[in-house]
This record gives sequence, C-alpha cells and structure tokens, in this order.
Amino acid sequence: MSANPRLLLVKLSSLGDVIHNLPVATDIRRAMPDAVIDWVTESAYAPLVELHPALDRVWSVHLRELKSRWFDPTAWGRFFDDKSRLAARHYDLVLDTQGLVKSALVSGWPRGRVAGYDRTSIREPYASRWYDQRFAVSRDRHAVERNRVLAAAALGYPLDAICDYGLPDVWPVLIDLPAKKYVVCLHATSRGDKCWPGSSWIALGKQLNALGLHVVLPSGNGAEFAQSEYIAKQLEMATPLAARSMPDTAAVLSRAAAVIGVDTGLAHLAAALKRPTIGLYLSTHPALTGLYSGGGPVVNLGGGTRDGIARIEVETVLQQLSTLLNTTAPVSA
Repeated sequence: MSANPRLLLVKLSSLGDVIHNLPVATDIRRAMPDAVIDWVTESAYAPLVELHPALDRVWSVHLRELKSRWFDPTAWGRFFDDKSRLAARHYDLVLDTQGLVKSALVSGWPRGRVAGYDRTSIREPYASRWYDQRFAVSRDRHAVERNRVLAAAALGYPLDAICDYGLPDVWPVLIDLPAKKYVVCLHATSRGDKCWPGSSWIALGKQLNALGLHVVLPSGNGAEFAQSEYIAKQLEMATPLAARSMPDTAAVLSRAAAVIGVDTGLAHLAAALKRPTIGLYLSTHPALTGLYSGGGPVVNLGGGTRDGIARIEVETVLQQLSTLLNTTAPVSA
C-alpha cells in the first residue's frame, strides 16, 4: 500500500449501523494520518457522516429510493449516476464493514482491492464472494467492535482501546428548544413491536416534569409528529419537534441532560454524542447492537423475552436515569 493510501469505507445504512462505523474513520486517521479516507453511504445519512473530520469525501447513493420506486426512470437515473461516479475512482482498499450483498456490490463499483468479513463472520455469507480479502471477526462482539477489528485487520494497525465517534463537541443553539434543561424522549421507531406504550411515555414525562425537566419529543414524519403532539399535550412542560435535518437533530440531542429512546438510530446518535442515554429494547436484544458508549454513560434495558415483548416499567427507567444523572452534571432547573 502506498505512503498516502486512498481508502473507501462502505457503510450504507441504516442510521444505527452508520453510527456504529464512525469510530472506524477515527481509528484509521489515528493510525494512518496521511491516508485519504472517503465513505459511501445512503444519501439520507451523508449530512451526518460529513461531520466527521477524518473524512475527505462522502459519496451518496440512492439505493433505498430505487427500492421504493423501481419503476421510476428518475430513480434509475440517480442509480446509474451514483455508480458511474464511483466507477471513475480508484482506491488502494475498499472496506465493506456492512457485509450485505448490496454493500458488496457497491464496493465493486470503484477500482481497487475489496476487503470484508469472511463467510463465517458476515451477515449475508454470499456477499463475501465479492471480496479480495476476507477476515474472520467474532459475531459475538458488539457491532462497533466488529467494525473496528475488521478495519484494523484489513489495514494492519494496532487497535486503540479508546472508541471515538469523531462527532463535534460543540453544536449550534436552536431557537425552538426550551431554555430549561430537558430530556429527549425518542418514542418513534420503524417497527411497532419496538415501541414503548404511549401511556408509559406520558407517565414518564409527568415524572420528568415533576423533577423540573422539560421533555422534548423529536419526530421523523407526520405520523410521528402527531404522536409527539399527543404526548406533549398530556404534559405541563413538553415540546414536540417536527422532522428536521440530521445535523439539527444531532444539535437537539447534544444539549439534552439525558436521552431516553426505543431501539432507533437516534438513540445511538445520542450515545455517540456522549449524552447519558437509556435504550429501551422491547423486542430486540441489545447485546450485539445496543447502545455503545462513546464517552458518556449508557444503559440498555429490556431485551425481549421468549414470549415476545419485554416489560419495562417507568420506575425502572427513572431509577436508571437518576443513576446516570448523578454521575454527570446536576439537572435541576
């Protein structure tokens, strides 16, 4: 490999997976300060990935758009534009940390060696056929650790013990946020079985208000905003937020006294921003893909049961929140 290697990281989606890959860019920059590091990701996540200072360029692709609009010539036009732009590039190494057939295919668009997990380590074993180099990484490790171990093995550097997501420490102040200290409640997620009941969010919000904490309820679409408004109307101090850009959402999270969320990418973003964060895992298990600290305290609750949905009590969340906040700055209004 050259003294100034050109590297491409491939992590397309989803938001949680993309966030889990941010420490890889930090690790590579530490170990290889003269490397050129690019990243290809879905267009929705590019504005967040671009905030990482180690990256030289972020390439956007629109595979999700093509999946939902496969009959639309405009979507196909974007697909071929994305492919042609990457096909014109050459890299010393293309590193696919996603391990899916779609990410392996995108990894093959530019010229250069492609590395990834071997078939015993990968999420979709067939994808490993496209790699020039394959590495075994235990599937019993957290996703953040798997990404970091794979990159270190592929590029031949020792792995630093410190996990750094590389996101900014200072974010702009948004004028529509409350002046009081607030807790962000992430009630929305992509699957109904991951949701905590609305009654639980309301009961939690009332307890937070009693502690002098404002409640902020972000939303990603109209339906989620309607739910945020409904919860907010039951509380004395609450602000529902309509959908906004990824950097603005990060700014909201960055100033929170704490964040409480279901299994959603924004909870991982809060952890990456070093905020005290509680993850509520109703039907999924957090051991391998749950919240992973980037410097701030995190707690994963629940984890599903053999019978299906885990039961997480409001009192348990409040107890964990009290512990987290006692280990950080005071949160009284």
